Amino acid sequence: MRNKKWIQPAVAVVLLTGLLAGCSGGNGGNDNAGNAASNGSANNGDTANNGGANSGEAGGDELEPITLTFYGSDSSPNWQKMQDAAGRAITAATGVTLDAEFAVGDSTQKIALIAASGEYPDLISPKGELSKLVDAGAMLDLTDLIEEHAPNIKKLFGDQMSRLRYSTDDPSIYVIPTYAEVGGGLLDAGGGFGLQHRVVKELGYPEIRTVEDFENAIRMYLEKHPVDENGNPNIGLTLDSDDWRTYITVTNPAFFTTGAPDDGEYHIDIDTLEVTYHFRRDVEKEYFRWLNHMNAEGLLDKESFVQKTDQYKAKIASGRVLGLIDQGWGYADGENALKTEGKMDYTYGHYPVTLREEFKETSFWPTGFSPGWGVGITTGAEDPVRAIQFLDFLASDEGQILDNWGVEGEQYVIEDGKRVVPQEVQEFAKNDPTGFQKESGIGFYHNMGGHYGDGVKDETDNYYTKNFPEQIVEGYTDAEKETLAAYDATVWKDLFPSEKEFPVRPWGAAWNITVPATSETNILAEKMKEITWKRVPEAILADPADFDRIWDAYMADLEKAGVERMEDGYEALVKERVELWSD
Repeated sequence: MRNKKWIQPAVAVVLLTGLLAGCSGGNGGNDNAGNAASNGSANNGDTANNGGANSGEAGGDELEPITLTFYGSDSSPNWQKMQDAAGRAITAATGVTLDAEFAVGDSTQKIALIAASGEYPDLISPKGELSKLVDAGAMLDLTDLIEEHAPNIKKLFGDQMSRLRYSTDDPSIYVIPTYAEVGGGLLDAGGGFGLQHRVVKELGYPEIRTVEDFENAIRMYLEKHPVDENGNPNIGLTLDSDDWRTYITVTNPAFFTTGAPDDGEYHIDIDTLEVTYHFRRDVEKEYFRWLNHMNAEGLLDKESFVQKTDQYKAKIASGRVLGLIDQGWGYADGENALKTEGKMDYTYGHYPVTLREEFKETSFWPTGFSPGWGVGITTGAEDPVRAIQFLDFLASDEGQILDNWGVEGEQYVIEDGKRVVPQEVQEFAKNDPTGFQKESGIGFYHNMGGHYGDGVKDETDNYYTKNFPEQIVEGYTDAEKETLAAYDATVWKDLFPSEKEFPVRPWGAAWNITVPATSETNILAEKMKEITWKRVPEAILADPADFDRIWDAYMADLEKAGVERMEDGYEALVKERVELWSD
């Protein structure tokens, strides 16, 4: 019996009729990926050619209203319950409304509770906790559903379908990858080390290449401007260590700045596949020593290890934080508040900072097509066919356009056969990103369905995503354009080492390798995390004279807790994936 809390009344037919009338001619999308019906949609009425929920064996039945429950392991604070332009168009096309719940903070325990309950939502996006649900028998094998009801998913993944298999022992497909793009690649930088535009501007746009350059820029600006216009102290650098956010702003930069790619908590030798818990690399110790130095110099926010994410974002929104080490999506809410207030010089540029010049910053180290995390259908789904048809629609051209571009006539128009974002819409998105997302829905559905990557074009010679060179530049603020021009760059990616400078990793991205929940490797990983999240802040906040002693104790703690057994276990999983993908 399904958990009643997941069940909501179906959308009324009258509402659906209104949505159909209101969305005739609509397409949609998101800032990151998508392509939809400008090759059909309202222009020629040929949406059925996109397959998915609009076409297929169920005839008109799939347009009957249905509510599907969904749980997502990412937060979505601006979710509008599909009462946004893209959401209304998706409901009109599929008859589906989502009763969605999203994570607040780390979703690990929530997924464990769902797995243990035996009562599941129709759709679930568990990120790295898929194994808990598989072990509980909560996930449907999607192989036959895809074959029979999902032509768009089959088209999207093509000859990569074999990579969707769970393991060599269990070839089931449990999730549709949503955190990995098909084809294309990242065309711009959204992370790295961030500095406010006003900082580099006042200092004459100095080179920002090493942690020393980054530190000097912050120090020099603080010396000139210790307080803001209201007399509140400016903050050199702040970090967000609130639960899983520790990975993003505190620990992951240790490998980005020392020449290693993002493989989660591990470093993998590309030639031998030998796995090392990345903190045990001697060079990373020196990165954390630099953070310790920043703290001793008074350049690191003293609340970095006690503040919550909301407090972190609020500080950014105040305009007082000069420097960040984060991904853009992690501080977007704070930065968007600055944009809404017109404080464009207080927003951030992205710089490829490394520990020393001998290292290359690795944000663009390629993984190839690297599935793993995604969205699946549970054994609690009352109508798995409608669920897979919904996911198939999101993978269709029409669904991807809604995800990335929005609705034709509202968020974009067609001019000479090309999708174009009108200037007033561009300004709305640029100056009030939160308000724009709430109205358009662009981005809300991105991690619910499969999608093409940046730079991939559809059959109408239009890009699926809005992240193509001309549109990226058009979306920049004047402050960004001014800073980029000063550094002789057009987009932020121009400042970073190209993906062409690195070999493709045969295991993809190791952070999305599923580790069996009850395995020794997973149990040990939790122990290592507890030790690391205690010892790393302790080392950063210590007197510099005590740093080596604390770090040595940290390394000893890891060895005592069985770090080498964990490394061996993960190495076996890496080798299994390489073998699985070699078939």
